[in-house]
Amino acid sequence: MSRTATSAPNLPADPGFGVYVHWPFCLAKCPYCDFNSHVRYEKPDEARFTAAIAKELEHAAAITGPRTVNSVFFGGGTPSLMSAETVAKILQEIKRHWTPAPDMEVTLEANPTSVEAERFRGYRTAGVTRVSLGVQSLNNDALKFLGRLHTAEEALNAVDIARKNFERISFDLIYARPGQTPTAWREELSRALHEGMEHLSVYQLTIEPGTPFETLFRKGSLKILDDEQGRALWDVTQELCNAAGLPAYEISNHARPGAECRHNLVYWRYGEYVGAGPGAHGRLGTGDGRLATMTEKHPERWLARVEQDGHGLVVSDRLSRSEQADEYLLMGLRLREGIDLARYLKLAGEPLDPAQIYALQEHGLIESKGGVLRVTASGFPLLDSIVADLAA
Repeated sequence: MSRTATSAPNLPADPGFGVYVHWPFCLAKCPYCDFNSHVRYEKPDEARFTAAIAKELEHAAAITGPRTVNSVFFGGGTPSLMSAETVAKILQEIKRHWTPAPDMEVTLEANPTSVEAERFRGYRTAGVTRVSLGVQSLNNDALKFLGRLHTAEEALNAVDIARKNFERISFDLIYARPGQTPTAWREELSRALHEGMEHLSVYQLTIEPGTPFETLFRKGSLKILDDEQGRALWDVTQELCNAAGLPAYEISNHARPGAECRHNLVYWRYGEYVGAGPGAHGRLGTGDGRLATMTEKHPERWLARVEQDGHGLVVSDRLSRSEQADEYLLMGLRLREGIDLARYLKLAGEPLDPAQIYALQEHGLIESKGGVLRVTASGFPLLDSIVADLAA
């Protein structure tokens, strides 16, 4: 289990325990999205899905035993299509099975359409403490290209409404869109930062398998930026966010100190978390080791499975020591704070290759100090290659 205290004094002793709830339904499927999201022309039976999520939470609690929940995250799909009453019921079930931390963070992802924005007051009453808005762009042409259903004006209006209802808000942006220049991105990002956000998630557009964008890309109808162009936009992102007091605490996430997303920190610090709902993943600590779990992706098949078996699990695998060590390396090096080398040694049973560490240090890509290994600012654009070299 991952509750062992760290030997690195600057890293948290406990990576935390979280609960992720997946609501798989969307009003439309965005062409870049490979998440487990589904469009239904008839409104899903919300009561049945809520009851099924409750059953999955009960099943997970029997595995984890008593724990203190640091964070809950409603993701999707589009969780803001749920009613506030549904959110409240699910939170009641979570609190019934586990002890909520006094400062438990409850995040809900929302699309910034005017109809959903009106629900924010209800979500706050239900127990949501933080909202994450899928803004994606402040350029109307880009929003159409990305398949979004809102305008830039609606997005900023939703931000204003969210600010009145929640102490903590965040929004997402997608950059490195076709034809985007550093000058255009500087203007758009500056406009976003002018909103005075405490947290910003900034993702580079990638072509994901099985998406409409992949089909267009393969046909030659969609041209994406090359590595050099993408790096130029990355540099603009770091410059402006640092100047605004939102440094990158993770490769794609920026926050004011203390405003980091606590739930995602559970993932990146390799804590434990329950995954409930269609296609949800989990990492559960047991007396016999760490389980990797995943539920049935298809919403209606998941629903039938839960109603029959009490859970929708299709994967429940015990991870080997090397698998846990690789996951810790992959997740932890995404963070600016880095990883605890003593914890890695305990997971893997052997240390990372000193020669490989030395070589990467010589190139200025990583640094090792006080029992902590971290990627440098110049190394972050090469993170995938660094992790591959260290894990080899």
